[in-house]
Amino acid sequence: MTLPSRPTFISAVFYDDPFAALDWLERAFGFQRVMVITNPDGSLGHSEMSFGDGLIMVGGPWADWIGTPGSTGGRNTQNLHVQLETDLDGHHDRAVAAGGVVVQPPQAQFYGDRTYSVRDPGGHVWSFGQTVRQVSRAEAEAASGLSIEADAWA
Repeated sequence: MTLPSRPTFISAVFYDDPFAALDWLERAFGFQRVMVITNPDGSLGHSEMSFGDGLIMVGGPWADWIGTPGSTGGRNTQNLHVQLETDLDGHHDRAVAAGGVVVQPPQAQFYGDRTYSVRDPGGHVWSFGQTVRQVSRAEAEAASGLSIEADAWA
């Protein structure tokens, strides 16, 4: 058996109730389970979810150096961003209907994307974006007042 190719980067997110997180991520964001390994005691050993060509691992805190947002007073040490092909507003509405708490409502960005951010029931903040117009680097710099250094600007 040959495993499918894997992305260069894979993030892992940790939840106090990882099985509930798997259900919620499917319902709210449309992620798909691609692997779930259950330990003999019924706890989650390992899981992976996909969306487009992306992959995340979902688990519980399995070592003393692993935490959840609840163990950090609700603070996040990372933000997970997912780029959507279409229907950012519909995706937002689905996440809110599933109980996501909006951190940033859908809005246009100076670099040509519309984005929104939502906090999941486990406390993780996710951002989602959809490119709605192509913007040159010069246009983005003029709109934002920032100096942008980039090897490639699409």
